[in-house]
Amino acid sequence: MKTTAAPRKLVGRERRKLRVRKTITGTTERPRLSVFRSARHIYVQVIDDSLGKTLASASTMSKDLSSNLEGSKSDEAKRVGTLIAEMCKTKNIDKVVFDRNGYRYHGRIKALADAAREAGLNF
Repeated sequence: MKTTAAPRKLVGRERRKLRVRKTITGTTERPRLSVFRSARHIYVQVIDDSLGKTLASASTMSKDLSSNLEGSKSDEAKRVGTLIAEMCKTKNIDKVVFDRNGYRYHGRIKALADAAREAGLNF
């Protein structure tokens, strides 16, 4: 019987993810801003790990954004970054810990983080 191995790219990302998550935890004062990137979409959650609850979430599939998405994937990531920052401001969250989830800090991840910072989120 053959066993299918996970692609090397995913195995490496999972290792990096676990290595980063050993040191990063979201608290009530500074929740964790976690990013997931698929081939087509980008998803963001603000998580309080001490309570185990998601405080806010946004993605390119959100009703606020899905109707007017145009441009490159980086442009869409910028819109998601500003949307999550606005959602956090309405819930009185101004400081977060950024969890890039094992992805390299460039491209869409960097665009999302920069847009969230410009919109007033501090990390």
